[in-house]
Amino acid sequence: MEQAGIAFLETREPGGTQLGEDLRQLLLGHKHTGMSDDAELLLMFASRAEHLQQKILPALDNGQWVLCDRFTDATYAYQGGGRGIDFSRIETLENWVQQGLKPDLTLLLDLPVALGLERAGKRSAPDRFESEAGAFFENVRKSYLELANREPERIKVIDASLTLDEVLAQITAVMQHYLANSQQP
Repeated sequence: MEQAGIAFLETREPGGTQLGEDLRQLLLGHKHTGMSDDAELLLMFASRAEHLQQKILPALDNGQWVLCDRFTDATYAYQGGGRGIDFSRIETLENWVQQGLKPDLTLLLDLPVALGLERAGKRSAPDRFESEAGAFFENVRKSYLELANREPERIKVIDASLTLDEVLAQITAVMQHYLANSQQP
């Protein structure tokens, strides 16, 4: 996007704002390992509501694109697939908080669960989510792939099990195609 001269905001979820970062610490830290699934879901959407109002919507209003590390698809995958919360409950919160706003493009970096956990373990100590059992992550991955199958025009699956250069080549190809076919500022 930089090479194409597109102004963009780079951000992440949960997080992106001061309140969001505080909620991120609650969600990822080990202080509240017994947190109920509903509390976790509501905290995700509380962070997202603040993120939308404070960062994402103002950026979009200013003609910027938004590059966000995770968004609502992650909620469907982690809280829906991983925790077993009915997708209709997540959808209700999505409609309320986002009022129809969805990403135009999502890059899903997919790899087998064992490899993902191995890589995460080399990066840092496991957070509250990374401490879950393998079955949790199998359900998360399955949910992500089901979302990609339902919305193939928006969600592009990247084989992240390959080398860094090969992953970058896939992302570059997707982005070049997207930029060539989108309305640029």
